[in-house]
Amino acid sequence: MELQGVTHRFVDLPGLRMHVAEAGSGEAVVMLHGFPQHWWEWRDVIPALARHYRVICPDLRGAGQTDAPATGYDRETLLGDLTGLLDALELDRVHLLTHDWSGIVGFLLCLQEPQRIRDHLVLSIPPPDARPAGRMFGRMLRHGWFNMILPWPGLGPWALHRTGLPDVMLRAHGMPDDARAVFATQFRDRQRAAAGSALYRRFIQPEGMRFLTGHYRDQELTTPTRVLLGAQDAVVRMDSFHGSRLDIREVEGAGHFLVDAQPGAVAEHALDFFGR
Repeated sequence: MELQGVTHRFVDLPGLRMHVAEAGSGEAVVMLHGFPQHWWEWRDVIPALARHYRVICPDLRGAGQTDAPATGYDRETLLGDLTGLLDALELDRVHLLTHDWSGIVGFLLCLQEPQRIRDHLVLSIPPPDARPAGRMFGRMLRHGWFNMILPWPGLGPWALHRTGLPDVMLRAHGMPDDARAVFATQFRDRQRAAAGSALYRRFIQPEGMRFLTGHYRDQELTTPTRVLLGAQDAVVRMDSFHGSRLDIREVEGAGHFLVDAQPGAVAEHALDFFGR
């Protein structure tokens, strides 16, 4: 996968060789993909942001061209991967743009290392200070049934590797046809299928529940933050939660895969928010 103006390199971190795509110059914007995606998620956002910023799009642990070790999918290690990347690239402070599960990582980074993050634009997840509405849990059961399969050792890796589940997940949540195969094919690699299951088991499921049950609700979030939600997201919409003090906005014409459906709107929000 090549994109004009984008360069690629590998950064050696403790126990991990991380692939990073970069473009542009200026203040750094670090863009973190969701599941089951990799850096290519940002393909239609990179050109607009790279005209004003240095754009840095890593493949996170287990995804894309980054190593997929058997371990390291817990909160502390994933946060260490990111702070290690910032240190390796000699970046003291960055703008942060996240989607899906990486938004949880982003919020945790803002809570634990606020001096490293200038501001945070997060897509498609409820904020940590919100109180979930009952309807969101019903939507999770109807549209996020795969969350009950993926964390299980044996079953989760098998489902990702052998059953076409990644394509089903992407199609069910509105991923455009031309992009699905690019993301789903990475799970033909057994190690990446095992990594995806471990990520759900060790991070996405437990940390997601901590968010929903208010574990972080009383912690002070000092990082300027904006949340974008797809108006047609099957699970996380404006009526899915209440009580948040953050700046939350809807994007029409998009479901969960907001970046793929409305990259222009995401880029406009990023330029507006980071340049305020």
